[in-house]
Order: sequence, then C-alpha cells, then structure tokens
Amino acid sequence: MARSGFMKTGWISLITAAMVTVTGCGSTGDQAAATVTTDQPAQATAAPSGAPPQTGTRVVTDGFGEVKIPTKPKRVSALYREDYLVALGVTPIVQYYNPMWGKQDYLKLEVPLFDVTGSIEALLVSEPDLIIGTGEVDAAQYELYSKVAPTFRLPDDVLADSRKTLTLIADLLGISGKAEQVLADYEARIADVKAKLNAAIGDEKLVVLRMNVVDKSINIFGIHNTFVGQILYEDLGLNAPGFAKAMTEGNIVLSKEVIPKLDADHIILLPSNGTWEEEGNAKALEEMKANPLWKTVPAFKNGHVYPVERSYWQTGAITANGLKMDDLLRLLAP
Repeated sequence: MARSGFMKTGWISLITAAMVTVTGCGSTGDQAAATVTTDQPAQATAAPSGAPPQTGTRVVTDGFGEVKIPTKPKRVSALYREDYLVALGVTPIVQYYNPMWGKQDYLKLEVPLFDVTGSIEALLVSEPDLIIGTGEVDAAQYELYSKVAPTFRLPDDVLADSRKTLTLIADLLGISGKAEQVLADYEARIADVKAKLNAAIGDEKLVVLRMNVVDKSINIFGIHNTFVGQILYEDLGLNAPGFAKAMTEGNIVLSKEVIPKLDADHIILLPSNGTWEEEGNAKALEEMKANPLWKTVPAFKNGHVYPVERSYWQTGAITANGLKMDDLLRLLAP
C-alpha cells in the first residue's frame, strides 16, 4: 500500500518536538545514505482495470517503498537541491540552511530558511505538498518528513548525475517537458564553453582545491567528485593532474608530501566557509601562496591560482554548473 505523507492534526505535536540533523552538504558532498538502491525514475502506477483514473495523485517508488504524491505539486521542498527547482522555473517554499556552513547564496532566493540542525517546525508551517530528500536523509528522517508531506528520496546514482537529477525532479513535479528544454540549453552551453576552453588552455591540467579554514588543511577534488567531476572532466573535457585522476574518492585531504608532485597548471581554490574577503581567509590564502611547498606547483609559479566563491563550486547542480562555466571563461579564456 502506498504511503501518504499528508499532514494529520494528530502528528503536529510529535513533529514539532522532533529535531532533525542533516549532514552539512557543503562539507561532505560525496556521502549518501546506503539505504536507497533503486535507480528507476518515478513512474505513475496504472489504475486497475475498471477502476476510475486518479486525477490528483499518483504512486511513485523510491528506496523506502511506494508513496502517493500530487500529480502537480505546487509547494515543494528540495533541501540542498533547490538549484534544480530554480533551473526548472519553480520557487521552493524553503531553503536549506546550516549555521555551520550557511546556504547556497548564489540562488538569491527570497524564501524562509530551514535550519536543518534544528526543529522541523519551520518545515511544518510552510505546508509543503511534496518533500524531495537526498543522500543525507536516513530512514528515521525520511519517516519524520513523511509525517509532514509525501516524501521522495532521490537515489544515490541519480544524485551523482546532474542530468538524471534534473530529469527525475521534473518528473516528480509533472513538468518533464521543461527539463528537456533546460537540458537542451545546457548541452548547447557546454559545447560552446568546451570549445573556448580547449582553444585557450588545450590539455593543460586543472584541479579544484578547498581550504578548510579551521585547520588550514587542503582538500583535493578528484575526477569522481560530485561537485566538479562531471562538469569539468566529462562534459568540458578538461585535463586533471595525475594525482586527481588516480583518486577513487571524491575528495581527500592533500598531504604535504604530495604537494611538490601536484602537476597542476591551473588551480581553482575555494574556502570551506565564508568568503576570501574575510580577514582570516585572506590571511590564510596569502600564507599558502608564500609557502615554499606550494611555490613548487606550476599553477603557483605562474600565477594561475584562482580564488572563487564557494557555494556554487560545492554543488554539481545545473544552475551552479552554469556559474562555474562563467568563472572558467572569465579566468581561463578572457
């Protein structure tokens, strides 16, 4: 039997008292719950022969089972995947917020923030008719969200692919045609940017690093990183340094021993928190540039280190990827 997540009065006090803690997407990015195994797109369940057709709802299946969702949901929450809603022309009812990380500022949304480390009451009062969950939503959280509204948890293999994610979310919203239009424009943009970057830097090696502002350690993003792997190395055909190519993890802390061997011609550098204009981050960046170890890397020798805004570099979504392409053209092919 399909589960309906529509809110019932009897659940209000229980939900309001509950606390939900969701892993900060900006700091992990490559983790996902192992409970979801389905890779099937949402499909409407056909009505039995002779039964009246459903006009307002349909049944879809995710890794937690069947759930009845509105055919055309209007009030949608997609925490940390608001980018895809924006790309589809849909305004989310709330936006993901973590006080340790912030929110995706680049989306410029003017909607209430939902603090994922606090009470679920803020989501409850926004009255969603569909909640789209991601890898950070475990079984307990999924059950809690389902008391607020019908909840669909995106499969991990879909989340690793921006096109699949957009297509599935559009299907859940009943606007698959809009996804086709968005993706057609997206592919055209990629082809144009790829040609310009190839003419500008050819097979020179580019890598993305993240400075962890608390301890000044550096993370390196490999070719399988969900933030940058698909757009930079698959779609745009950029060349990665050997170390990044050999990585099986999405990102790891770069040891000091590896730094002199990092044959990167270009480095995109983002902070884990805040902006480069903040005093602490600016000081850490100058210290990094003055470090003798980093001076051995070709990108540092030649002044090809590019500090960027972090929020859209820490997601692999459609709108964010467009902004990454803007940065790459501005920095590499002016």
